[in-house]
Amino acid sequence: MAAPFRLGAGDHAPAQQTNTTCGSASLTIARMLVNPAFAEWIRHGSRKDARDGDVPDAGTEAQRFAAYEQVVASRTNAILGAGRRLQLPWPRALGTPPWGARHELEYGAADPEADYDVAWFRHRGRRGLERTYAALRARVRDGRPALLYVGNAWLPRHVVLVMPPTGGQELDVYEPSSGRVIDLPRQAFVERRLAVGGWDVPWAVVWDDSPS
Repeated sequence: MAAPFRLGAGDHAPAQQTNTTCGSASLTIARMLVNPAFAEWIRHGSRKDARDGDVPDAGTEAQRFAAYEQVVASRTNAILGAGRRLQLPWPRALGTPPWGARHELEYGAADPEADYDVAWFRHRGRRGLERTYAALRARVRDGRPALLYVGNAWLPRHVVLVMPPTGGQELDVYEPSSGRVIDLPRQAFVERRLAVGGWDVPWAVVWDDSPS
């Protein structure tokens, strides 16, 4: 039996392998966190039964991770998403759409009992962002991470994976451009100065909407 894959404050994980796969990388990490056999395959190239999609067993961890990013993108951006669910197709050059990410989380990248939804909050004021941050802390649990879309004042440009806090952090975030687990402080969130992957403004979240 494969050992669970865990991430905590300051840990390193595989980073995104292209400029447009931050969402795919975050979703791949989410799947690794709930599927130990899949994580073992990504990390060591073993457990052929764990792979999902036409991806190679050989090569390095980064090569397997890169290959699986493309498997994820082929689902999140297609007209038929994860679980063969109908969705709006989206150009891969524009990254991962929230609706495709939602289906991916509900199809093996999170607790099967989770029920994900998309929330937009770019134009909320400080109080609204404080409520959003509190809700994010309450909803993120083991097996039920969230995808956070961040950007500038005009557009969302980057996607990160939000996880329960460890090591004294307020919220853990897998930052795919570096592969590091960093902090997501409440103050930085409500003041729109996140400095996550070079982006400051929180735009939207794909989070678990099921009752606690």
